[in-house]
This record gives sequence, C-alpha cells and structure tokens, in this order.
Amino acid sequence: MLSRARTGTFLTFALAGLLIGVWVARLPALAAKFGAGEGEVGIVVLVWGLGAVVAMQALRGLMSRAGSRAVLRAALPLTSLSFAAVALAPSYGLLLGAVVLFGMAFGVTDIAMNAQGSVVERAYRRPVMSGMHAGWCVGAMSGGVFGIGTAAAGLGFTATVLAAALLALPAGLALGRTYLPDPPRPAAAAAGPGRGGRRMPAAVYLIGVLGFLAFMTEGSIADWSGLFLHEEMGAGEAVAAAGYPVFELAMLLGRLVGDRVRTRVGTRRLLTGAGLGTAIGMTVVVLSPGPAVAIAGFFLTGLVVCTVVPTAISLAGTAAPDRPAAAVAQVGAMGYGGLLLGPVVVGFLAEATSLRVGVGSVIVLALVIAAGAHFVRLGADADVTATAAPAEAPAAADPNDTRPEPVPA
Repeated sequence: MLSRARTGTFLTFALAGLLIGVWVARLPALAAKFGAGEGEVGIVVLVWGLGAVVAMQALRGLMSRAGSRAVLRAALPLTSLSFAAVALAPSYGLLLGAVVLFGMAFGVTDIAMNAQGSVVERAYRRPVMSGMHAGWCVGAMSGGVFGIGTAAAGLGFTATVLAAALLALPAGLALGRTYLPDPPRPAAAAAGPGRGGRRMPAAVYLIGVLGFLAFMTEGSIADWSGLFLHEEMGAGEAVAAAGYPVFELAMLLGRLVGDRVRTRVGTRRLLTGAGLGTAIGMTVVVLSPGPAVAIAGFFLTGLVVCTVVPTAISLAGTAAPDRPAAAVAQVGAMGYGGLLLGPVVVGFLAEATSLRVGVGSVIVLALVIAAGAHFVRLGADADVTATAAPAEAPAAADPNDTRPEPVPA
C-alpha cells in the first residue's frame, strides 16, 4: 500500500506538471490569440498567482482538519475543469476570470499533493520528496513536448489547452484511490476551536522565505523562457517552446538523485550550492549570443535549482509535527507569493528595459538563496529519519550538522 501511495503521489505531481507544461509552452500562442503584449501576459500570470495564493492561505485550516487526501481528491479534478474554462474563454476579460479559477484550483492541488508527499515521506522515514517532485518534471516536460508538437502542427491555444484538460480529468479521478490518510493529529493540537488557523512556529516562516525565493526563481524561468527565446533570441515558436521542457528535463535529472545528494552533503550545503549554480546558469542565459546557448543555460539552471523547492517542502513537513499539512500549506502559500511576484517583476522590468534584463533579475534571487541558506534553521530536517538512528548513539553529535541520517533503501 505504501508503494502504491508513493506511485500515485508521483503521478499526481506528473499530472499537475503536465498541465503547467502545456500552459507555459503555449503562452506565446495565448498572447497571439488575444493580441496581448508582455504587460498583459504578465497580468494573466499575476491573476493566476493571486487566485492560488488566496485559496492556499484561506484553506490552510481546512487542510489541517480534513487532511491532504480528501482535499486532493476534490482539487485535482477541479483543476482540469478550470483549465478547460481557460481554453474556452472567448475574450481577454473572461480569460482573466477563468485564470483566477484555474489558479485557485491549482494552488489547492499543489499544497495538497505536497502535503500528501510529506505523509508518504514520513511513512518511509527517509527523504523521498525530491523524487516526488521529479514526477512534476516528468509531467512538465511532457506538457512542454505536447506544446511543441501542437505548435509545430499549427494548433492554436484553445485546441491545445482543451485537449490537455480533457485528458487530465479522468486521470485525476483515478489517482484519488491511491492516497494515504493523514496521520491522526495529537490530542493537544486537536483540542479547542480554531486551532487549525493559529500561528505557525517561526521555523515554518523562515523555511517559507526560502520557498518564496525558490518559487520566485522557478516561476520567472518557467513563465518567461519561451518569450525570452522568441523575442530576444529570435527563435521560432517551436524552438522557443523547447526552452521550458529542456529546463524541466534538467530538473528531472537533478531530482532523481536529489535525495541521495542531500543525504551525502547535507541540507545546508545542498541549498547553498543550488543557489550559486543557479546564478551561474542564468548568467549563461543572459549573456548568450543565440537560442542554442540560452537553452544550454536553462538546462544548467534546472540541473541545480531543482532541489530547493522539494527540500523546503520537506523541511516544512517536519517543522510543525502536530500540523504538518498546515505547515506545508503555509510554506506553499509563501512560495506562491514568490511565484506570483517573480514573473510580474520580470514583465515590468522587460517593459521598462528589455526582456534580457528582466530575466537577468533571477541571478540576484539565486544569490540570495545561496546566502539565505546559512541563516535558516534546518534542525527539523532530522525528524524525517529519526527512526533510522543507529542502535548505539554517536560519541559526540555536531549540533550544526543538518544532514539526514542515511537509511538503507
């Protein structure tokens, strides 16, 4: 049953990633359909993020009470239906309304699947979250390839997005049977009205800051890579659509080994290296003379930035042991604030200067991640593998060592 739940959660990440992969790859087609400029595309991304953040923050208490399984079973099919509404929107105004609904449904799906991943990780008693997020990369890459194929075939935004939504709906309903129930809440945490909405421990908010920066970085790359390649590098729509799936391919490769690397080098070193590597990769993108070098830079960026978000979510799941689902929801809401802000900042910088300068702002975010890793307390990370400690305690434990203890596969 545990293996089935892990597979089902992996596939849930993949399905959600597929929808976003299609969405991102066909943003140029959306702009063409509605005659939208960079600022108007930025507004579309903004209202999507606003819907996600509002829903995630408002439903934190519900997540704590109902658990990730019940919420995810409802939210995933609703995400597919709202995505179909985006495809069928006949005007820019109605598009914004549909995008808000899509953002709300997707935001709830995102935090619920991450909370479910935390349930599975705690059941395994070793880090598996990076592997779960590899499922997102599989889906996003597949969605990007689907976007490339439909662009090459001459299909427009409406047909592409509607087809993806109709394929995702039955899959989301079927996956609902695979999820694990959330563990019972401690009696002290469950007592009293309104406890689900009380303030989280400070550690959760510190982790949320790291998630904010990481989501801001990934969102900026995801939402603007296609337009950057198309408008700054002179690539055609099909080549421009390849930027995001290449980025996600690198994310997939990195996340497949991310849990193992985290165990070997430690959480803090992993996060610092990811920030520095992201800055290097995006420098290659910004200084690239043409599409091929820029795509190579996106690949390098994805290879190193990929572990930041799953590590932050994993830490959130153990920072508040009495309310892990609510803690994941809080970090997710803060992260989506970054996902909301990043693409908008890039859009307005692009309007004021150039898209190259806007995308280049990601370098600054990456450097802040590298520096911030030294100030975030990561001790809660050890809770994931607490039961795997050796029978004999070590002679002298280092209180600053945040590496998870190795657990046999």
